[in-house]
Amino acid sequence: MGGGKPQTPSTLLPKLAARPVGQQIHSIYKERLGQFTSNGQYCSQNLQAAIYEGRASGDEYVKLQVYSPPDLARPTFEEATSHEFKDTHVGASFGPSWSTHWIKIELKVPRHLQEKEHIEFLWDADNEGLIWTEDGEPLQGLTGGGKRRIEWILPDSFRDGKSHRFYIEMACNNIMGNGIGDLIQPPPPNRYFQLKLADIVAVNLEARALFVDFWIIGDAAREFPEDSWEEHQALQICNEIMDTFIAGHGTQDSILQGREIARKYIGNVDSSKVYESEKEPHVYAIGHCHIDTTWLWPWAETKRKIARSWSNQCDLMDRYPEHRFTCSQAQQYKWLETLYPKLYDRVKSKVKGGTFQPIGGSWVEHDTNLPGGESLVRQFLYGQRYFESRFGERCKTFWLPDTFGYSSQLPQLCRLAGMGRFFTQKLSWNNINTFPHTTFSWVSLDGSQVLCHMAPDETYTAEAHFGDVSRSLSQHKSMDQDNTGLLVFGYGDGGGGPTSEMLEKLRRCRGLSDKTGRLPRVKMGDSVDDYFARLEKKAENGTEFVTWYGELYLELHRGTYTSQANNKWNNRKCEIMLHDIEYLATVATLKDSKYQYPKKAIDAIWEDVLLCQFHDTLPGSSIEMVYRDCDELYAKVFKAGDKLLEGAMSALELNTTANHDSELKAVNTLPWQRAAIAKVPGSEEYALVSGGPGMASVKTFSGISKSPASIGKLEEGVFQLSNEHFGVTVENGAITSLVDLSEDRELIPKGQKANQLVIFDDKPLYWQGWDVEVYHLRSRQELLPSKSYIVEKGPHMVSLCTETKISEDSWVKTTISLAASVEGQPSYIEMSSEVEWRETMKFLKVEFPVDIRNTEASYETQFGINRRPTHYNTSWDMAKFEVCCHRWADLSEAGYGVSILNDSKYGFATAGNLMRLSLLRAPKAPDAHADMGRHHIRYAILPHSGPLDHRTIRTARNFNHPFELFHGSSTPSGSVSLLNSIQLTGSPALVLDTIKRGEDDEDVSRGELPSRKGRSIVIRIYESLGGKARGCIRVDGEVLDVKKIEKVNLLEDDGAEVKFDGGKCMIGLRAFEVATFRLQL
Repeated sequence: MGGGKPQTPSTLLPKLAARPVGQQIHSIYKERLGQFTSNGQYCSQNLQAAIYEGRASGDEYVKLQVYSPPDLARPTFEEATSHEFKDTHVGASFGPSWSTHWIKIELKVPRHLQEKEHIEFLWDADNEGLIWTEDGEPLQGLTGGGKRRIEWILPDSFRDGKSHRFYIEMACNNIMGNGIGDLIQPPPPNRYFQLKLADIVAVNLEARALFVDFWIIGDAAREFPEDSWEEHQALQICNEIMDTFIAGHGTQDSILQGREIARKYIGNVDSSKVYESEKEPHVYAIGHCHIDTTWLWPWAETKRKIARSWSNQCDLMDRYPEHRFTCSQAQQYKWLETLYPKLYDRVKSKVKGGTFQPIGGSWVEHDTNLPGGESLVRQFLYGQRYFESRFGERCKTFWLPDTFGYSSQLPQLCRLAGMGRFFTQKLSWNNINTFPHTTFSWVSLDGSQVLCHMAPDETYTAEAHFGDVSRSLSQHKSMDQDNTGLLVFGYGDGGGGPTSEMLEKLRRCRGLSDKTGRLPRVKMGDSVDDYFARLEKKAENGTEFVTWYGELYLELHRGTYTSQANNKWNNRKCEIMLHDIEYLATVATLKDSKYQYPKKAIDAIWEDVLLCQFHDTLPGSSIEMVYRDCDELYAKVFKAGDKLLEGAMSALELNTTANHDSELKAVNTLPWQRAAIAKVPGSEEYALVSGGPGMASVKTFSGISKSPASIGKLEEGVFQLSNEHFGVTVENGAITSLVDLSEDRELIPKGQKANQLVIFDDKPLYWQGWDVEVYHLRSRQELLPSKSYIVEKGPHMVSLCTETKISEDSWVKTTISLAASVEGQPSYIEMSSEVEWRETMKFLKVEFPVDIRNTEASYETQFGINRRPTHYNTSWDMAKFEVCCHRWADLSEAGYGVSILNDSKYGFATAGNLMRLSLLRAPKAPDAHADMGRHHIRYAILPHSGPLDHRTIRTARNFNHPFELFHGSSTPSGSVSLLNSIQLTGSPALVLDTIKRGEDDEDVSRGELPSRKGRSIVIRIYESLGGKARGCIRVDGEVLDVKKIEKVNLLEDDGAEVKFDGGKCMIGLRAFEVATFRLQL
């Protein structure tokens, strides 16, 4: 102790405190960040003020003239620019809703801006626009208002001080249509848009870059946990940038210093090299632009949205090497090819370069609940053929991010169309249960599977925020199997796509992950297929992805099974018509060498029908003008279809004549023999029609049927209808007793009423045209009839009509009919209703309580059956209080069951023993007049002894496909034989669903893909009941020379040859399998 040398200080900390230093108040310093980039009261002092270095406007530099086409026309560039233009100016208003205005712009860059680093033209009219060059080339889209892209980078050639001309095609709608305030309310017809901005500006690129730097680091300060060092450092970096900017008085030096400070947290993010580090990414970002083919705008506007959005992406690809953009819907590519050939060529070059990536494999992003099975096949067939013919490749991933539930047969059809991958995200919208998986194997009814990924960020329109990247891992539900997710970003629904700002934000997110950490590492430059390939590799190496069997039921938008009833009727009738056209035209080509299979016309009809199956069109969730367009298109389709049917019938010498003394005829285009009582055209007589497939005999009744139907009035308001099979008691319009006479079984529980019309209050939480909520069931009211009276007294048909008043403006006339029994055919009770519907937010249904008990009911779906609970044991069960079915729903117990058949209805529910068919809705948004007017509705009760079997399958199809009688001359024997030359025998569970010509037969091919030598017939067969089934394809060798038979996929690629000998080909299908065979002639 003491006397030693002085010791070296143990710390560099000064001995004496220089001044007090306080603890930062974290919340205050965090809230301060908003001052630096906001447009509020400090915008003249913050970074916003430094972004633009100069500005020019007014007639001297930006001279504006306008041509306004009349009658809401959308003229081409050539048509528009041939007209006289008139002077206009900033501040002018343009309208009304949906109108188009062509703006001619003479632009001259002033001297003081010519030498600036970066010059842009800013245009904002709160609506959408497309920039065209003077010689008619579309350059890029413009979007004003909220989701903005208002800038166009001026070419260097504009720096010469001379005047340069270009055009803006202005659309008087914003990116989400023309609704005001509430998005889904019907758009007003007289909305006007004011031109707010038409300026030339010089941009300080370093200031703009610092803005994005600060944005992302600020998000880290706001969104990282407060107990993390990364959050604290982000806050310190942001405040240091602000302090530096203030100390430097906002000069360029202070901006450059701010960027250097930012690099301490995010690194160098000024190029695509930021993605070149070897560190493992967890989030794979892909640009996307979801454009609803219709929704809050019509097809005509969609066509322009495509050009606006996709031209933007081509521009971004030129500036951002890492940008990859994926887009689906072959129809949209075809529109671009037809209407914007120069832009299409630009897109095609990007596809070839791998930056613009077609995806999806379908014609449109279609609804999957409502279209028939063959329609789903054709969505893939036409989609894949288009992509292959234009771009040389088929799609490997089915892309359907936004539809209202997913059919249980989609995985099988995807695999048969060459796609083993599926992307969506809509189940994140469930409003009852949370779907439990992100990446999983989705298994079809037949056992086929696809690898499915649902974006963890739960959107297909992410804006590439810090939070989007973060949620792409934090919300991932399948990290036991894989810890990566797809981030799908870009303005969507109304189009737009990614912006340069989004791409800049992602660069900074990646830089932050590499430099600082904590944020999931994002990668740009890969494709969706690259992402799925990595998942498939994991599966190959032993990763077992969890499975989900059956339908992916969306717990929302259940009203879309019923909304816009006329559109749904048109769709089903078109599907039936196309089935008949292809069958008859195929046979006609075999009979008459001069008859040319009308593939071009058939393709045109299919493409129109597939277009109308878009997921906001067929479900009924679009604005009124969409359905006016649909009505016009369907009218054109039916006219064209009738012409094709007439041509095929003529080639088969099945000509219709006006001579009513000639023989009555009918063609059975279904693949089984059947018989029915049908009314003779132009008379009150009935005939027995029987036979087929092919020609059916027609025999008018000369007396009373062997098993006549009868009707009688028991007392006032009470009637009895009966035939050999059933006794039906109707009291006040409802069926109070239905007795199966052969089984001596009463089917209506005592005191209950079938065919009871009920009405419900229908006010969902928000989405009127889309939703019906479970609480609507609490508002049930029975509709009471005013009178009932006998219409037909038999003996071939008996009918009872009941009139029911719904309200002062709405009524129903329901006719209950019972035909005389036909030997060998199931009998059913048919209801046909004429409805005048003028309600507001009401839901009309019809109920059938039956004396049957089962915890599951069965519903027809495409090529199969969905079985769903009749109870509410769990929230998953209760969520299915309204479901989709096709031609029938069935409730059966051991030994007996009841099927409810329908014609073009889809909504159904079975709760306990109560079966309920949905008939009409009356939403007022987005279409204020949805379903208003006259409707004709058919449905039937089909009781059956024994289990659900082929009788329901066939009878429901017969019900939707009634015989059409016509007068004609004698039918040549050759036509009769050919119509019946291909038959399917064996298990009645097998259904021969489609007969058509081969897509690429040399006498059929349109030259889009290589033709195939010779001629072929393609048939599609499916197993309909859910068990292995064996059958035999029989070919009449005397009229049809078949050389071999192959089992092929939906795209009709070469497949495995199957044994064919002596006109017979034995086949076996697994449960609910869909099988396609090519018969090579």
